[in-house]
Parts: sequence; C-alpha cells; structure tokens
Amino acid sequence: MFASEPLLLEIEGMKCGGCVRAVEQRLLEQPGVQQASVNLLTRTAWVQLDLALAAADQGASLEPIQKALAALGFQARLREVGQEISSRRERLQHRNWWEQWRQLVVALALLVVSVFGHLGQLGSMGFHGLVATVALAGPGRPILVRGWQGAWAGMPSMDTLVGLGLASAYLASGVGLFWPESGWPCFFNEPVLLLGFVLLGRFLEERARFRTGRALEDLASLQPDTAQLLMGEGPPRSVRVGGLRPGDRLQLLPGDRVPVDGVVRAGASAVDVSGLTGEPLPLQATVDTELAAGSLNLEAPLELEVSRCGSDSAIARIIRLVEQAQARKAPIQRLVDRLAGQFTFLVLGLALVTFVFWWQWGAALWPQVLGAHATTPLALALQLSISVLVVACPCALGLATPTAITVGSGQAARAGLLFRGGDAIEAAAQVGAILFDKTGTLTLGRPVVIAIETFTPGAMAAGQFPSAEHALLQLAASLEASSRHPLAYALLVEAQRLELPLLETSDCRSVAGQGVEGIVKGEHYRVGRLAWVQAGLDPSLPAQAPAPAGDLADLPGRQQRLEADGATVLAVANRQGVLGLVAVQDQPRRDAALVIQQLRAMGLQLGLLSGDRQQPVQQLGALLGLRPEELAWELRPEQKLEHLDQFPHQGTLAMVGDGINDAPALAAADLGIAVGTGTQIAQDTADLVVLGDGLEGLVLALGLARRTMAKVRQNLAWAFGYNLIVLPLAAGVLLPRYGLLLTPSFSALLMAMSSITVVANALLLQDGRHQRG
Repeated sequence: MFASEPLLLEIEGMKCGGCVRAVEQRLLEQPGVQQASVNLLTRTAWVQLDLALAAADQGASLEPIQKALAALGFQARLREVGQEISSRRERLQHRNWWEQWRQLVVALALLVVSVFGHLGQLGSMGFHGLVATVALAGPGRPILVRGWQGAWAGMPSMDTLVGLGLASAYLASGVGLFWPESGWPCFFNEPVLLLGFVLLGRFLEERARFRTGRALEDLASLQPDTAQLLMGEGPPRSVRVGGLRPGDRLQLLPGDRVPVDGVVRAGASAVDVSGLTGEPLPLQATVDTELAAGSLNLEAPLELEVSRCGSDSAIARIIRLVEQAQARKAPIQRLVDRLAGQFTFLVLGLALVTFVFWWQWGAALWPQVLGAHATTPLALALQLSISVLVVACPCALGLATPTAITVGSGQAARAGLLFRGGDAIEAAAQVGAILFDKTGTLTLGRPVVIAIETFTPGAMAAGQFPSAEHALLQLAASLEASSRHPLAYALLVEAQRLELPLLETSDCRSVAGQGVEGIVKGEHYRVGRLAWVQAGLDPSLPAQAPAPAGDLADLPGRQQRLEADGATVLAVANRQGVLGLVAVQDQPRRDAALVIQQLRAMGLQLGLLSGDRQQPVQQLGALLGLRPEELAWELRPEQKLEHLDQFPHQGTLAMVGDGINDAPALAAADLGIAVGTGTQIAQDTADLVVLGDGLEGLVLALGLARRTMAKVRQNLAWAFGYNLIVLPLAAGVLLPRYGLLLTPSFSALLMAMSSITVVANALLLQDGRHQRG
C-alpha cells in the first residue's frame, strides 16, 4: 500500500454529524495520518497515510487507529481492496440486519407492553420500572455506552443526547418511585416509548440508506459468478470467476456476460457495453478487441483470453473508484460537519437552560402550565429538557450532503461517468466555462494517414521498398511505436496495413506537444511538428541527397496545402535535413457538434486549446460551431496552463482532454475531465472520467451534478429549518399561550422522521433519467 492508495475503513457506530467530526478529529490525531474524510451514509473513512507509514505493514499501521476509534465507541476495520464484489445477500449480512431486526422487535414489544400497561393502568409502577430497566439494559445499552464514551472523550454525539434523555427520565422516575416524598415525577413509560421510536426511526433510516447504494449493487450484478473455461480439445468447464487467471481461454455464448476483462481471440459479435459506459450503441467486437467485465455478448460465440480478473478488472476498479469517491467530501459537507460537531454542545446548553428556567421561573410566571402536563415545576422542567435533547437532529445535518452525493455518484457510475469525489461533483455543478483539447477529445483520436511526401527519394528508398514513401512511413512508425498519441496510432495502423516491419530503435522519448525523437540504425531522427523538427538540424553536417528543386524552400507552403482539408502534418528528419511530410487526418466525434450546442445552451463559455496548427484547428472549430475567438492553436503543455490562468470566466473552469500532454492542464483546472478512450495518466489526473466513445456524457454529468447539489441544498434547508423550528417548540415557547408541548416520545418520532425525510429526498435522484441516448 503506497501513499497514492489510501486506506478505506468501515466504521460502525456513527449516527450523526457529531460522530463524523469526532472520528475525523481522532483519525487526524494519529501519527502518520495526512488526510481523513468520513462519510456518515456509507459509514466509511478515507485515510491518507504518509509514505513511510503507508509502506509499512498494514496491520501495524491500522491497529493504533482501531484502538483510538474504539475508545470513542466506534469499531473500524479495513475494507480489503482485493475482496470480491459483495452480492446483495452478503451486503445485507454485512450490515447486521438480523441484529437490527432483533433489537427492533424487542424494543417494539416493550413499547407495546408499556403503552397498554399505561393506558389500561395495568400493573404497578414497579412493573413499568421493570419494563424500562429491561429496555435500557437490552436494546438501549449500545446507545447508552456509545453516548457515555463520546461524552467522556469530549465529543458528544446523537447517542449522547438520546442516552442523556433516556437516563434522565429513567433516573428521575426511579427517584420518584423509591422516594415519593421528593415529589419527582415517575414516568417509566417515557424512556421506553422514546427508545422504541428511536430504534424504529434508525431501522427505517437504515433501509432508506441501503437504497442509496443500489447503483453500485447494479454494477456489481453485471459480473457473473461463473465462466466457461476452455480446456484444450475438451468441452468448456464451468468454473468460478475467482479461480480464473490471466491467459485462460473462455467461451462466450450469445446472452453471456463477460466475466473478466479479456481480449477476443476468435469470433465476431455485437457486444452491449451500456451497463459500464452508458453507450447505447453496441460495440462490434472482432479479433484483438478488448472487452471489459460486465459487457453482454449479443449475437455470436466468442473466444476470450483473460487479461485482468478479480480486483484488477474494469468493473472492480469502477466500483472501487466510486466507493472512494463517496468517501471524499464536498467542501460544503466539511463546513456542515464542523457545524454539526458543535451543534451537540448547543443542544446540551439549550436543554440545561430549559431545565433551569422552567424549574425556577417558568411555572411561577405561568402557573396554568401545571396540571395538564405535569404536577410540579421539576416534572415539567425534566420533561421539556428531555424533549429538547431528543428532538434535536444532528443526524439530518450529517446526512444532508452524503446522501445526495452517494446517490448522485452512483447514478453517474451507471451512466459511465466516474466522479472522483463529492468535491468533483460540487465543482461540476458550478462550472461556468469548459476548455477542450482537440485530438482524441473533440475528434475520435483514430486518425488515418492520407498523404506522404518525401524530399530525398533516392536516399529513402535505397532499394528496400517499392517507394520512398513506404520507407519514410516505416521510419516514422518505428519511432512512434512507444507513443500512445492518436497520431502515432495512425502511423502504426498504416504501417501494419502495408505490412511494413518496424525497425529497432533506442533512446526514444516523447516531447510533450512537439513529437518523438530516437535512434534508428545509429542515426538520430525526429518525428513531429515542423518547427521542432527543423530546430534539431545540425547545419555543420552535409545536406541529404538533393531534393527536387523548390521542395525544401517551399516547406511551409507544402504543409499548408496538406492542411487545407483539415489534416495534421508531421515532419520526419534526421540531423542533416527534413526527409518528408506525413499528413494525418482525424474525424470529429459523432456527437461533438451537438454537445457543443447543448453546452452553449447551458450558458457555458467554451474554448479549444490545441497543439495542432492553425488550419486544422480553425476548420474543426467552424465544423463544430466554435467561434474564432474561442480557438487557440500550436500550444505546448505549459502554454495551455497559461491559457487556463488567463481565460476569463465565471464559476469553475473545466478542462477536457485525453492525452499525456493534457495531464498538466487537467490537474491545474478547477475540474479536470478525461474521456474514457484517453491515456491512463489523463484518467488518473482527472476529477471526472467520461467512459465510452461519445461526449454526450459530459452534458449528462454536468446536469446530474447540478441536480445533486440542488438536493444537497434542499436537504440542508430542511435540516436547519427543522431544528430551528422544533427546538424552540420542545423548549416550551408556545406552552404558556397555546398549551403546546412536545413529549419526549413524540420528539423522538419527529427526530427519526427528519432523518428519513433527508434520505428519501436524496433518493428522488434515482427517479430521473440518467442514461445516454
């Protein structure tokens, strides 16, 4: 485990924003912990360790963290990166559903006994005290223990508030039972009712929370449990997917899902990849086509060679990325968690003030409040202060943001959109301007060679090939063999089509935004932009074999003629001179013009930053509907960074790219967006990855981010509004004039409903249409 691969911990026992704040503070206090982000909804913690600690044994670095959290009443365990994706049943068992059911049934049974006993005046007060004792010692014990541990550590939580309310009502009733002369109230039914409503609310909240993870579950279900393994000449054998290894051969029949990542070795068929990328059109798979786990074979049998399996498969990486993204907070959530951490202290103070006021002054000022609700000032003060403790809902504050972020990121993953975290979703919702790279982003990134011109035909042909053009192409393709740039791909494909063997090269290196240089047969060559290639010439060396008159003098003119139809021109040269030009042309993505139109309709500023020459950039811009002032060309990576800094915009600035030379700009932008067909370094640098070959996912991602943050704002408005209204009511503000009083049990019901409302509102995101069309 290295610093670039943080720990993902599962934390049990968190109930509110105060718990989140307490866990984060305790994690950050541990030696070697650089960053920590805790998600209340998924009950996970994302922990970034420093390099020295991360390189050490995981168990040794995790043990002190577990002990520190256990002191607060939270149990932590490592979520293994290599574990198999959980099925629905495994997730249900993992969340201790049966334990929750048992506690709920016991609490409700005690609640029914207490209610009927109270209404029917069944049994003595001692009987009600026994019922309350059993309730608190049984299903109520975890709440009391965690509440005490949090209070003792100076980090009170929701369990502290509820536990204090339960204990206060129980102890006051005990004093009233065993010492009647004290005049203390005896209402053993209140802690039992309160506990029953709290556990009922938490159970319903847990059910609603579980639905927020449905998108990840749907992704996990795309991977089958078994595969058909080919064993020599014999028939296929059914084996578990976990037993497959790279190099194994599998048979895929029509209707089968691809169990692991692999390469087609025989057959041709249409493959549905919409479950992973959101692409509506099937992929035409032939020999050497790479297929990702979870894809659906539609038409004909295929023979697949396993390339990646288990936790290395595409679907496992996507799920792991989404889980880590859900653990990373949006900036607004960090602010809310800080407020929720202080909110508990505010409630404790308000409860104390409420108790003292109604005990000492309230009943004297308004004597009419006694009788209907309580017989003594002390009984009334206890009842109101307990209601204040219970009705407060830091849970709603803590759940307001992560519920919406979790549902939104899950829905995005189902559409082939991978956000790196809540911070990326918040940035995407605020995007005011988008800058695009050209090659591989607005274009397909699969250009083809359309023309080759040589300037030293005799020297290039040398009797080896029918033409000097073939020799020039072989040289250029050999140098580009180690590059993943789309232009390099075009040269390699053309060389393969002409059956030209690649030459042995050495010391090859890519110069971002310029080209490739290296040694072939002891001689230094360059392939790339004409100006850069010419800068590498050595004037002290004798010129190459003479070219036709005027060819070398008219190099810029010949380049412009080749670029007239939108082609990109690569020059090939050695130290002695320019050997020739290769024209490569790319096609715009099928949906690029429509996406540009939709983004402009959303009120966004647009721009194109390209390292290509002016002519191809202007032609593409005119074709896609980009204005001349929105275009920039012949930019090196550092110049793209300068344009990012100087680009006038409102809101956040997004950069969309796909290649190695785009990685600095993607990292520097407020929101880096990589298309899924791009290089790995671009995807690793980006905050949002749009899988598939289309760009329409970009519009969908921005719209989904805006709707997600709208849900966050709605949830926060509800959570703050709820507490602002019910806390004064619970404190008895309307009691003197209107006789309105919230009992502790009804307060517990309101508190539970508040949390459930927040989760249910976030789930409305699942009802929208988030698929590409």
